[in-house]
Amino acid sequence: MSAAPGRLGELLRLFGRLGFVAFGGPAAHIAMMHDEVVSRRRWLSDQDFIDMVGATSLVPGPNSTEMTMHLGHRRAGWRGVIVAGASFILPAALIVTVLAVLYVEYGTTPNGEAILYGVKPVIIAIIVQALLKLGATALKTATAALLAVGAAAAWLVGVSEILLLLIGALVMIGLGGIRRSGGVAVSGIALLALPAITLRAAASTSDLGLWRLFGVFVKVGAVLYGSGYVLLAFLRADLVERLAVLTDQQLLDAIAIGQVTPGPVFTTATFIGYVLAGLPGAVVATVGIFLPAFLFVGLLARLLPTLRQRGWTADLLDGVNAVALGLMAAVLLRLGGDALVDPLTVVLAAAAGLLVWRTNLNSAWIVLGAAGIGLGAGLAGVGPP
Repeated sequence: MSAAPGRLGELLRLFGRLGFVAFGGPAAHIAMMHDEVVSRRRWLSDQDFIDMVGATSLVPGPNSTEMTMHLGHRRAGWRGVIVAGASFILPAALIVTVLAVLYVEYGTTPNGEAILYGVKPVIIAIIVQALLKLGATALKTATAALLAVGAAAAWLVGVSEILLLLIGALVMIGLGGIRRSGGVAVSGIALLALPAITLRAAASTSDLGLWRLFGVFVKVGAVLYGSGYVLLAFLRADLVERLAVLTDQQLLDAIAIGQVTPGPVFTTATFIGYVLAGLPGAVVATVGIFLPAFLFVGLLARLLPTLRQRGWTADLLDGVNAVALGLMAAVLLRLGGDALVDPLTVVLAAAAGLLVWRTNLNSAWIVLGAAGIGLGAGLAGVGPP
């Protein structure tokens, strides 16, 4: 795979820009990436893209950030992994660092509700477009469609996404003919559990230094599946309860910053690192929480193109892809309840949908425009409610 400077420059510009404007969480990020790399640039097919989504769902870490790395590998090899991943992470990390400085100096964080008030309805339109296109590729059978619907319903009532992904993989392997590979297929499924049997930081309760801080965030990055709420539980167990170096309020403030800023929610680590150990702490925590993602993608990237060539692994991908789309749809439903709260937000969602379908306007510009409308509505006292 060529890693010509031109391709690396493409990755730097694309994911650097997304790092500044990709609000809304992993489902929204993935939808924006689909628009950029499949619909606009045609770097890969819908099938290749949804297979990448499925692969990132199999391992811990920030799914949308891992998607950037897979796309970087597809475009420019191993250097592409580093350039794409770092380009997506760094803008968000820089924004969060600035907010952390303000927090430490003044004890408060800027309110991002007005921006999200405008952005969330637009994100809905972008996710809907991606789901329709990817669904046409991934949900070609009644079984896959039922898996997607069942996964969405189960996640909305609290069933673990990891359990759902595992069930989806098992169902499709079983229906596809587990007899083709016998015990090998069962062994392959067991690999899904391997990332969870991983780094355990030592249980020392000594004063937190940079190495200790690094160890905490490497562990979290290596074992965490799920949303920002799961991240909250992991960090609270280590930093509030076990090490007692952070307060509950500081942790909640950090999670809030990760939610309202663009880019990966895992930049919560950047905020906490700065609060605990200044700029060195911010750097160490950021590197620590994202390092496992680079390693996982490094392990998967070469295997991914071959997974479609074998019977049981192709079935595994089909099951995981169906569940992953169901989870995206469930996130969309939950986000819709939070986003469409008054006539203005409904109009924004409808206008964004029209722009996405009828024009070639880049989704990043639509998001930025919506953020400006949200800020203007906030200043005028129209929203957020």
